[in-house]
Amino acid sequence: MTRKLDTEHPKMAEVLKLALLDGMSTRAIAKALGMSRRTVRRLMGRGPPKAPAALVPRESMLTPYEGALRQLLADTPYMKAPALLERLRPLGYTGGLTILRHWARKQRPRPKEVFLTLSFEPGAAVQVDWADFGFALPGCPRRVSAFVVAQCHSRYLYLEFCLSQSMGSFLRRMENAARFFGGTTHIDIFDNMKTVVLAHTPRGTRFNPTFLEYARTRGFAAKACNVGKGNEKGVVERPIGFVRERFWPGRRFTDLMDLNVQAMKWRDDFANNRVHEVTGKVPALVFEHEERKHLKPLSGVAFNTDEVEGVGVTKTFRVRFDRNFYSVPPRLVGQQVLVRANDDEVRIFLGPKEVATHRRSWGVGEDLEVVAHREQALALKPGDTAAFLPSALTELGEVGRRYFQVLHAGPKSLRKETERLVFLAEVFGDGPVLEAVSDVMRTGHVGAEYVEYVLRYQKGLSPTAPPLKLGRPELDELHLPPPDLSIYDALFPPPKTLKPGEPSSGDGGGGAS
Repeated sequence: MTRKLDTEHPKMAEVLKLALLDGMSTRAIAKALGMSRRTVRRLMGRGPPKAPAALVPRESMLTPYEGALRQLLADTPYMKAPALLERLRPLGYTGGLTILRHWARKQRPRPKEVFLTLSFEPGAAVQVDWADFGFALPGCPRRVSAFVVAQCHSRYLYLEFCLSQSMGSFLRRMENAARFFGGTTHIDIFDNMKTVVLAHTPRGTRFNPTFLEYARTRGFAAKACNVGKGNEKGVVERPIGFVRERFWPGRRFTDLMDLNVQAMKWRDDFANNRVHEVTGKVPALVFEHEERKHLKPLSGVAFNTDEVEGVGVTKTFRVRFDRNFYSVPPRLVGQQVLVRANDDEVRIFLGPKEVATHRRSWGVGEDLEVVAHREQALALKPGDTAAFLPSALTELGEVGRRYFQVLHAGPKSLRKETERLVFLAEVFGDGPVLEAVSDVMRTGHVGAEYVEYVLRYQKGLSPTAPPLKLGRPELDELHLPPPDLSIYDALFPPPKTLKPGEPSSGDGGGGAS
């Protein structure tokens, strides 16, 4: 609604004169005429708007010297700003280097970068990259990442979503892609992800040693793109944009499995069966008829893709791994354990012995506890019968109490002794440790180092690791019968048994000399 102006106000002309001709402010006019500022503003609304003052550009300090500068750059186009400054000083220039450098940067010609269209032979190379899709799963506090691999010749695509870009997750995705393609190429081209490239130096690219060992096992060479050169991996950059534009919009997912099921169907039914916009061919057909036969066959050598991390057991008998907490037997408090994890489970080892297994959590801050571990913790509460013996070593009985009674009177660290004896009991068993403790005490000594010496060298015990699980039933369930060594008996018959008085073949049949 337009406010009606008071055109008949007696001071209307004075207000406009002071405002438009004298340039006085609203406050000054109100004070001079004894009016409220609101009335002054209301009366000024009738007059024409005040034109903004024209901005007069300031003359640059370089303006008098631009002719000389242009001549210098015409003769030497890439002369540095410090050299230009030296030429201007004798001419009277008093400014600094910064303004001169800014002017020279705008004047120099910028050569346009030339991009080459790369072509690849069938089976020569793939390009690999990650793409971030944010917090896309309901109730999941982890970012979703897309792992994309594209065959450089056929543009045949592999796509998988996951919740981690760690080394183990990356290598498992690489294994899945290799099985999907049915082989490996000669060269894999990567962006500068930390699981592949540690640094670029003047002497060359420094690769992650774990990744290099994987590449050596699988028999492909690795190449890293230069920093900031996304055009060097355009074969995989375009599919990532294609996934964002064609697959992602408007979709809903209940969990990671649902996301990957939808992605796999879209990849196989549409992405790989469309006519590619660059090649003009169908990627699936080119891969099937031209490229597949040139791939190197998959190596039968197993490569462990577990994530491995050494951690300590807290006082709440937990280990922290990947932002979650997992319980272990409570008597392992204070021990250093090894965590091995894949996409589905987390296994915890004390030395070679597996002490706990959990379903892997992909949440954040979750606590996963085995009921038996809590029950063991309640049973380990100190009682009247354990005056000296730590609750974690109650299986050692009276021998153990006498052992720790002697330790209490000596200079050894009770905490370290307890931790080491618990480790030995877990690895070798309570029975052998109890016998070793008795043997050590009979020699007049106490100390975990003596107990370990008796176990390893006097009793000849050696802890062995459980069989490594590779995640492939045809390999994990493989059992070979023990070899039949009797076939060697026929090659080396036993020596002939001599009868009493019968000379041996080495006697020569001669008589006594």
